[in-house]
Amino acid sequence: MSRQALDAIRTQVMWNRLIAVVEEQAQSLLRTAFGTITREAGDLSAGVYDTKGNMIAQAMTGTPGHVNTMATAVAHFFKRFPQSTMKPGDVFITNDPWLGTGHLFDYVMMTPVFLGRRLVAFFASTCHVIDVGGVGMTAKANSSFEEGTLIPHLMIRKQGRLNEELLSVILANSRSPVEVKGDILSLISANDTGARRLVEMMKEFRLASLDRLAAHILKQSEAGARAAIRALPEGEWSYEMPLDGYERELTLKSRLTIRKDKVTVDFSGSSPASLFGINSPRTYTHAYAVFGLKAVIAPHVPNNIGSLSCFDLVTEPGTIVDPIRPSPVTARHVIGQMLADSVFGCLAQALPGTVQAESAGPIWILSLYSAHGRVPPAETAKAKPFAVINMGLGGIGGRPGKDGLATTAFPSGVGTIPIEVTETQCPLYFRRKHYLADSGGAGRWRGGLSQVIEIANREAAPFAISAATFDRIHNPAQGREGGLAGCTGAARKGSGASLPDKGIHIIAPGDSLVLELPGGGGFGPPDKRDRTLLEQDIAAGVVTTGAARRDYGYDG
Repeated sequence: MSRQALDAIRTQVMWNRLIAVVEEQAQSLLRTAFGTITREAGDLSAGVYDTKGNMIAQAMTGTPGHVNTMATAVAHFFKRFPQSTMKPGDVFITNDPWLGTGHLFDYVMMTPVFLGRRLVAFFASTCHVIDVGGVGMTAKANSSFEEGTLIPHLMIRKQGRLNEELLSVILANSRSPVEVKGDILSLISANDTGARRLVEMMKEFRLASLDRLAAHILKQSEAGARAAIRALPEGEWSYEMPLDGYERELTLKSRLTIRKDKVTVDFSGSSPASLFGINSPRTYTHAYAVFGLKAVIAPHVPNNIGSLSCFDLVTEPGTIVDPIRPSPVTARHVIGQMLADSVFGCLAQALPGTVQAESAGPIWILSLYSAHGRVPPAETAKAKPFAVINMGLGGIGGRPGKDGLATTAFPSGVGTIPIEVTETQCPLYFRRKHYLADSGGAGRWRGGLSQVIEIANREAAPFAISAATFDRIHNPAQGREGGLAGCTGAARKGSGASLPDKGIHIIAPGDSLVLELPGGGGFGPPDKRDRTLLEQDIAAGVVTTGAARRDYGYDG
């Protein structure tokens, strides 16, 4: 075997090893985090960066909204802290929405890695913490100043010594200081794990620097993405999506241009920013728009700054996809997680028959609280204070050749939180949680099913739900290639009253919260669905006989 072939094999082994290192970094965070949304649902990301701040590898565990925003977040630290001033044991922190992951609830932790005295790389990680002060996990704020405590780019650990003063400020502004401290220390520890493993790897392969390996990874990834783009038809396509919004219905406009080996998505003309916290900062918009493009165009190419550089984004400042500071952004995924479907709408025209139908879109974060401070004190005098999070997941759109996945988060990719975990943290309990029949859009390939969730209180006391992220209540996921739309979502009290907006709602003692998540759109004409598959759906109870007759023309 030639020396050139051996070098190529060695380089590939090192690349794979680098991915294993960041996956161990992510698993360290997953296993030590205090917040259930991190340790149970996997709402996190981890990555390694070269000395220029370029993301060269990411963990398999994590979400596009975290990973892709962090692709550019690390370089922002260098403006305040030049690399020449960094020392072994230093760790840096921020939760700036416009320079991080899009809202205050995600702390970005960055750690420089030294081989001896030489700075050779950076590790960064992030996760969603349960509380950062302000109005909490709600979209009701009219400014980011009301949404919580913003930590600019600061040093959280200096040469191995924790900055207790900064940490005390963070914890003093949180309603859940124990959980938040645990998550911050877990982020620091995860980066330390990655740093140790990287140094071990470099010593094993006798590397004095990562620069050559990083250059190879980024060059090959970019080349792979550009080759995939060149195989596409050139042209321009546009798509509009109506969104529920908050104070008014919104419109998401996208225009996709493919020229040679470059793809540009332009969201100009989208609605002006909302007065409430559902706006998606440009960094978050870029993350999910590019994820949607890459998922269809180059899913086989590793995700790093090299492959991401092939996709350009155009936005108008002051719109829902590029709000100007200090616009409110807490529930930014209400807009951001619609962006994959938006670009899919364009790609479906460029590549007919190959792009899945629309999905449920944003996950419904079930932010559940005791009603302390929201009702007269006498009503909560004997009640236990609590604040917990669970997840509501809808269905994915039908796909070419496959039904959509049921109750699966797309495009975020987070998991759910077991109801048993939530029930051990608070006096609430889940009366029911099961698939919602007829929720997936009819089609040759049926849309993914959603679910119904009912929650009540074991105590004779009211509780609160923040509906900040509830969407597709008025605008369902659309079908593709003749498929029908999925069901719309619904939120109501067990007693019957609807919960009409994205505000905070009080559930009275003895009453319950009932949620019906939106389903995925269908793909292809319903009358083309295989009869055997349809009868299996009916037998399983996921499609009722009435819906089968109405939507599929079933005569059995």
